[in-house]
Amino acid sequence: MASAAIPVSDPAVPHPEQQYLDLMRAVWETGSERIDRTGVGTRSVCGAMLRFDLADGAMPLLTTKRVYWKTATRELLWFLTGSTNIRPLVLQGVKIWNEWPHVHYVRETGDDISLDEFVGRIAESEAFAAAWGELGPVYGKQWVDWPTYRYRADGLYEKGEGINQIAAVIESLRASPGSRRHIIEGWNVAELDRMALPPCHKTYQFHVAGEGESARLNCLLYQRSCDIALGLPFNLWSAALLSRMIAQQTGMQPGELVWMGGDVHLYLNHAHLIAEQLGRAPQGHPRLEITRTPETIFDYRIDDFVVHDYAPLPPIKAPVAV
Repeated sequence: MASAAIPVSDPAVPHPEQQYLDLMRAVWETGSERIDRTGVGTRSVCGAMLRFDLADGAMPLLTTKRVYWKTATRELLWFLTGSTNIRPLVLQGVKIWNEWPHVHYVRETGDDISLDEFVGRIAESEAFAAAWGELGPVYGKQWVDWPTYRYRADGLYEKGEGINQIAAVIESLRASPGSRRHIIEGWNVAELDRMALPPCHKTYQFHVAGEGESARLNCLLYQRSCDIALGLPFNLWSAALLSRMIAQQTGMQPGELVWMGGDVHLYLNHAHLIAEQLGRAPQGHPRLEITRTPETIFDYRIDDFVVHDYAPLPPIKAPVAV
């Protein structure tokens, strides 16, 4: 149930992060209670929008709790490789995808090993990772290698060359900035049942405002399913970062990130996180510096990104629903 002890922020001091906190409050206090896929239960609303101006290095990086932006950045760079195995993330200390293959391994083998032991075996053995670290054709695979099929003369289909949606969007932004078809799509209906988790942040559309050196690149992200407490802070950072990278690659200025959520929810076992975070006030204005311009968007490295003026309040731990 909603907590009357949660203080309401001062509306006279607008801060970009306040809209996130307002959304969290609204969903917790007015959302409908539902039984979800995980069995944990949520409070949920249908449809929400947030807008963030990315000019002058601004980023939607939450300050009311620490967001591990380097972890989110490493995940985005992993997406851009097209990899579908957790081992490259594990070797970098990124843990956010570990639960899904672990649950699958325990269910399929009956070997009830701990998550830490499972992850250790992924790191130690390429063969074990190849057998049990796969997530199926998740985000990166769809982004850079969307499958195509050709109809043969004998009446059968054969696999064609995959479509690199990221490269295609960058090319279309350069060639035809006024197009309404600058879209990256992750929702491949034919392959959903092979994915460890169907894409939550599923559709990105880019929009160019102005022209020449003053052209600004806007990004709209539609997210079908949004865990406000744990997922959305990462999703906002990653979408803004992808937009910044594409803007740099196309010679445009960063514009606005428009985030739209479908099923926007909070898990019932996150009550402590919600109460604590809503009791905090945003502080400071973090900025992102991209220190070089690689030849392509696929050549960025983690040390190309530097965040300035980020002094967040402490992290708030909460369980992930798998």
